[in-house]
Amino acid sequence: MNRIHELFSWQQQESLLFTRLDFWLFFLAVMAVFVLIHKRYLLRSIFLTGVSLFFYFKTSGNFVLLLGFMLLFNYLIGRGVGWLDRPKWNKGFLIAGLIVNLAGLFYFKYAYFFTDAFNAQFGTDYNVVNQFAVIGNEWFGKGSFVDKILVPMGVSFFTFHNISYLVDISRKEIPAAKNFFDYAFYVTYFPHLIAGPIVRARDFIPQIHQPYQLTRFEFSWALWMIGKGLLKKLVFADYIAVHFIDKVLDAPGSYPGFVGLIAMFAYSLQIYADFSGYTDMAIGVSKLMGFDLLENFKSPYKAISVADFWRRWHKSLGSWLRDYLYIPLGGNQKGSWGTAIMTAVILGFLYFITGWVELWYTYGILLLIYLVLWQFWKAFRTFAVRDLNLLITMIVGGLWHGASQNFVIWGAMNGAALVIYNYWKRISPYEHATNWPVRAWRIFLTLTFITFTRIWFRLPEADQPLKFLTIVTEQFDWTDQTWWIVWNTYQGIFYLIILGFLTHWLPQKWKDQTVLFFSKWPMPVQALTFAVAVFVMYQAVSDTFKAFVYFQF
Repeated sequence: MNRIHELFSWQQQESLLFTRLDFWLFFLAVMAVFVLIHKRYLLRSIFLTGVSLFFYFKTSGNFVLLLGFMLLFNYLIGRGVGWLDRPKWNKGFLIAGLIVNLAGLFYFKYAYFFTDAFNAQFGTDYNVVNQFAVIGNEWFGKGSFVDKILVPMGVSFFTFHNISYLVDISRKEIPAAKNFFDYAFYVTYFPHLIAGPIVRARDFIPQIHQPYQLTRFEFSWALWMIGKGLLKKLVFADYIAVHFIDKVLDAPGSYPGFVGLIAMFAYSLQIYADFSGYTDMAIGVSKLMGFDLLENFKSPYKAISVADFWRRWHKSLGSWLRDYLYIPLGGNQKGSWGTAIMTAVILGFLYFITGWVELWYTYGILLLIYLVLWQFWKAFRTFAVRDLNLLITMIVGGLWHGASQNFVIWGAMNGAALVIYNYWKRISPYEHATNWPVRAWRIFLTLTFITFTRIWFRLPEADQPLKFLTIVTEQFDWTDQTWWIVWNTYQGIFYLIILGFLTHWLPQKWKDQTVLFFSKWPMPVQALTFAVAVFVMYQAVSDTFKAFVYFQF
């Protein structure tokens, strides 16, 4: 009885993570029922919605009630947007939907951040009250909800799913879902629910009523993706993080500067292996159920420029921000009132959270330069609005990652790099060079820049990144004696880091040929190989499980 009670209750330490055995038992049970009902589309949607809500309950507890409310609200708003033939009413429903979705996101994710910044700036003493906990404790009993606002797992992801659904309906790109369960299935579908990828309504909803089919190659490919994802997550992310990265970055002053530098490059490998490993597993699991999730990473560390990197990294978020923020602002063609308003808001916001008066001088000088060029160089007007729209998009993308000024700075640095690159590529003599030394050098420079900016991504406190850079530069201590001590201590870890980058840089055709070779094996041999590989990985790194990095988003 205790085991049954544990199965149907929420325990944070027993979350259904993709790296836990409980998840794979859960998935096998889901597939056992799925194969019996897959031809009955409505029943299939109801069943998968139910198990997805159970999955979310096992990872987030009572926050499943919030998810249920947002499902019902957005379904009704979607009907209002899509079924009424009155443009003004449709627009009103859309605006109401966007306000509620964004308000929920800001409340749970940014309430403390903005309140603390306001108190620090104006000397006030406002406190955040968790109104949901007050109501929940009244309804379900005292102690059912904690007083502190906790961030629901995957809130950014399902909020973006809801927004894409409403906007796609308003743009007539898709009709409103035929019934509530089709829509709920799209939002809650457990492979992508809590950590992405961000699935567009127009890409997923049309698949709901398609017949289930899975070829032999697709089965092999799905199995390969799951195995590859587990390898990335368990070995190249968790093991390296626990045994090296976390030790160094949590106490950088205890290590020579060059070790901190190695740790930052290792962190670039970790965050890629962590997130792409999760999405590889999600894509593979979803494929076994007959649903396609789009590619989310395309060998980002092969990028030859910062623009190329952001076309390859977290593609689902990049395309979402492009289609629902960058282009509506005017994209690279024109400015808009949204551009002007968002620019003013972001400038004020940066000053508000930092209190740096120097920012205003910097912005004033830049603004003056832009105004002069705007007046005397007509062609520059297009560049100016493009630059502003790009900066706005990247800063919003940074804020999406977390409620911290460091995330905003990280987004601003990457936005500035994209702006600079757009000008540099017009005069660069190497922009179209194809010889391997030039490509290798550009890949190295891009990876170095991305790694450098991730100091602000990895270290959340405002002053930590600059302190870390000071340690790296002033305490480098590159001596033979120091190097051999570090090498002998972390030799195995360094081999893993090197192996991780080398496998990443292998030609894509080699990887495709490997998958094709695996697909030709007899299915029993595939299954046995997969089982043995997974068993070995779990035995080797069972003490290093870490939560997925992107669960915070």
